[in-house]
Amino acid sequence: MSSALTDLCPHPIVQAPMAGGVAVPQLAAAVSEAGGLGFLAAGYKTADGMYQEIKQLRALTARPFGVNVFMPQPEHADAAAVEVYAHQLAGEAAWYETELGDPDGGRDDGYDAKLAVLLDNPVKVVSFHFGVPSPEAIESLRRAGTFTLVTATTAEEALAVQRAGADAVIAQGVEAGGHQGTHRDIPENDGSGLGLLALVGQIRETVDIPIVAAGGIMRGAQIAAVLAAGAGAAQLGTAFLATAESGASAVHKQALTSPLFVRTELTRAFSGRPARGLVNRFLHEHGPYAPAAYPEVHHLTSPLRKAAAKAGDAQGMALWAGQGHRMARDLPAGQLVETLVAELEEARTALSAGDDPR
Repeated sequence: MSSALTDLCPHPIVQAPMAGGVAVPQLAAAVSEAGGLGFLAAGYKTADGMYQEIKQLRALTARPFGVNVFMPQPEHADAAAVEVYAHQLAGEAAWYETELGDPDGGRDDGYDAKLAVLLDNPVKVVSFHFGVPSPEAIESLRRAGTFTLVTATTAEEALAVQRAGADAVIAQGVEAGGHQGTHRDIPENDGSGLGLLALVGQIRETVDIPIVAAGGIMRGAQIAAVLAAGAGAAQLGTAFLATAESGASAVHKQALTSPLFVRTELTRAFSGRPARGLVNRFLHEHGPYAPAAYPEVHHLTSPLRKAAAKAGDAQGMALWAGQGHRMARDLPAGQLVETLVAELEEARTALSAGDDPR
């Protein structure tokens, strides 16, 4: 790892900041206490909600942790396309006995207010998704003592991250669960994302800042692979989603290894932006027709997703998961970090000896 990342966490393991109630303070604390870097997700929360979780996490650990922030979405979607999709979802609303959400529920996710909180009450790390913050914002965080990371899905995006002055880039491969952190949502590019190892290689030859590799990583040997490819650390989401401390529902956790859900797809069905989830009824039926409209579709489907979760209906939930989901392990988060570190060392030893690291 680069010295900056080593100062933040002894082990090259970063817990992905999974929004939607998964990355709770208990999970982030357990990861940080075990020597990884725990993360809170500020996405879909108010600025005060984010601050309250930061206070909870500080009461659980004195170790460094991070907070992830969604960038505002400047482009307005086609209102007619959103209305057509709302008509298509009318049957879902009737089935779950709820109303559809207001597609005009806000586009900036409280970005300015959250940034103000993070400048007044600095944390060690802040990461950004769905775009690049201004150089001024990054410099303000640096002056506050905060290390900044920004997600990139291409080498070109990584170069924009470096030019903005961020301390490191998160290289997100197409294998990753949840939302792809593309800087611009271009429907013509759907399905053209790079696999993680190819992406890390391209970014390594494009920028000089440290790389955190994300996408489908579930085992220590895979961490060894991305480190060998040029990353300084690995970010894991689905692997931690299954842990006891995760805020994911029991239905979501069980679905990761259920024989009913054998594959994942990138879909716009739940949010209007490409996100990888387990293929269920909702994704299969509505994914082909969902417009490129984030966060309008996210707001529209929010009551449906909540109703499905309340009913324990996995077929109507957004079951975000990476391609390695069937390798999920039901372990406490701290024990998972320890297991990953042991596997990483075993893989490194095997590679240095010329043995098969499997």
